[in-house]
Amino acid sequence: MALPSLAISSQQGQLTGDGLEGFYRAGRRLLSRCLLRVAGREPIAVQARMVAADRARFVATLRPVVDGGPDPDIMVERIRHADGTEQITLRSSATRSLRLPVEVALGTDLAELGAVAAGRPGRELSATVHDSGMRWSSSAGHAVVTATPPPRDALASAGLLRWEFDLPPGGTWSVELRVRADGGAASRPVGHGTVRPLAAAESAGDDARVGPLLRTCAEDLHALLLRDPAYPSDLYFAAGAPWRCGLAPAEALVAARMALPLGTRLAAGTLRALARTQLSGTGRESGMISGPLRDAGPHLPPGCTGTEATLLFPALLAEARRWGLPEQEVAELLPTAERCLQWLRAAVGDGAYLADPGPGGPLRCETQAHAHRAALLGADLLDAHGRPGVVELRQWAEALRTRFREDFWAEDRGGGRPAAARTPDGRLLPHLGSAAAHLLDTGLLGGGLMAPGLLDKVQTEQLARLLGGPALDSGWGLRSLGVREASYNPFGHRGGAVRVQETALAVGGLAAAGYEKESSSLLRGVLSAAEAFGFRLPEMYAGEQRSERGAPLPHPAACRPAATAAASGVQLLTALVGIRPDAPAGTVTLRPMRSAPLGEIGLAGLRVAGAPFSVRVSRLGLAMVEEAADGLQLGV
Repeated sequence: MALPSLAISSQQGQLTGDGLEGFYRAGRRLLSRCLLRVAGREPIAVQARMVAADRARFVATLRPVVDGGPDPDIMVERIRHADGTEQITLRSSATRSLRLPVEVALGTDLAELGAVAAGRPGRELSATVHDSGMRWSSSAGHAVVTATPPPRDALASAGLLRWEFDLPPGGTWSVELRVRADGGAASRPVGHGTVRPLAAAESAGDDARVGPLLRTCAEDLHALLLRDPAYPSDLYFAAGAPWRCGLAPAEALVAARMALPLGTRLAAGTLRALARTQLSGTGRESGMISGPLRDAGPHLPPGCTGTEATLLFPALLAEARRWGLPEQEVAELLPTAERCLQWLRAAVGDGAYLADPGPGGPLRCETQAHAHRAALLGADLLDAHGRPGVVELRQWAEALRTRFREDFWAEDRGGGRPAAARTPDGRLLPHLGSAAAHLLDTGLLGGGLMAPGLLDKVQTEQLARLLGGPALDSGWGLRSLGVREASYNPFGHRGGAVRVQETALAVGGLAAAGYEKESSSLLRGVLSAAEAFGFRLPEMYAGEQRSERGAPLPHPAACRPAATAAASGVQLLTALVGIRPDAPAGTVTLRPMRSAPLGEIGLAGLRVAGAPFSVRVSRLGLAMVEEAADGLQLGV
């Protein structure tokens, strides 16, 4: 994929029109069928692999002569690009010249992706011969396929293009197909501009998997980039393909925050785009960043992603400033962050907790964690710019910490646990899930300090034990619901499946809190899962326990690639190094994992304070800066 374009097919390489298969642009299927036949037969597929996020390579073989022995004479290679270009090449190993007919059968329904996904594709349209290819039209639009070289014959009734040629021994023959919405020139994918919005970071070390993981995650993030239609310079991440190729506010903010080590440009574009959606007026929603409801699993009603996005906005702006977002851009976005914080204080009122969805909704554990982080990082941001409301936010956050440690802790014989939520009548919902990892994601303050958390030291230690225990740690990552909980389902997207985003948050939070054993176990698990998925992490996968020769089970509804999963790869590797910048103060602090769970690791080409930043951590867990901005001092 390379948004707004993507291509979906099976590993056979043929586009059959079944299911989701096809070339899409801006959510519409421009081509659903592209069937290749050589000498009257379909080539036998032997390999399919991703070359990059925006292209795949399919290899097949063929024996043109049926009784010619077991060895194939022809290799067929198809290089498919997300933008709608496909190069088909035939290579001969035959000892004599071959006369080969080649046919490509094309078709489309011009259906929307949502309708195709719901099993409601349209009927295949009738084609007309157009220029050197085929054209289809409907009230939804037009699609054109052109071929270079032009076909010898074109049959509109079957959507068939046909060539016939002599292929000498050792010879090759190629044809290029181009799919366009209206026959015009292709638009450049958002992530392929002259200025890369994300740093071209690299990773290497004792563990050979770190390089491919970072490279693939960065490619996927570029492939998921979108432009704000009204403000083309503002870029942000789509949530994921194929189901959510548009802006999802909470996911876009989470991914931009995790990707801060690759630069602040995406954070700025995301914040500006969402600032323009902030609700105004005098009602209780004034100041919110709107977002849809999201299923919360079997034990809780749906939560509001708008609540999460509103709380993420000031936190991302504050942390982007620490990573090097220019003060002028911070100042432009500060009024929006202030209104988010004003909404928070108004929504809480005289109470201690934030209901979601409120008022009258449950008091969710992770919502209180988001609110607490927003208050502390928001106060830090306001304080730096001499804005009012700092004292009130810090006082409320302190009161929240005091009450949360008592009101949200469910005692049991195992040492207790943080409750997932409190009902409006005060009853605790004590089920154990990965949402508790948000309690460890406290946020970055100045001087390399992490903000205080909602739990005390004893409770944090108990949470670390639970996150590293067999009920939640599947061996592939963190389950969204413990195996012993009622309604556990290894495929439940919030009821037992491994969610990569929350696993990455747990890895970073546990490492920052000093619980490296538990952090390392989760890190190794998700790294092994990434390898099994070809380093293109899905947003979630089944939470079944890892076995000696097993592999993680894909979730059929998971986006892959997904912005939060790809950005989680960046978070996982930078957590090993513990980079804590404070660009306004001109310092950067390193808190590497002393146990060095992956051995020596180096990260090069990151961005801190607007300049390249490279760091290496030895097998002894000692960090050394190899490249940094002029004047940037190493903090203690």
